[in-house]
Amino acid sequence: MFDIQLTHEEQQRAVEKIQELMAQGVNSGEAIQIVVRELRELHEKLAENKNIL
Repeated sequence: MFDIQLTHEEQQRAVEKIQELMAQGVNSGEAIQIVVRELRELHEKLAENKNIL
């Protein structure tokens, strides 16, 4: 499991994304899971790119 540190701005964007998903009819638990999955994938890609350099 990843320990992802988010800035306040990143946290705000995550909350907004969750709210957007919920407005589209996604339940809160699923919306959170979707955003967490996206954050983990982004974090993995950034870590991989950092290792390449």
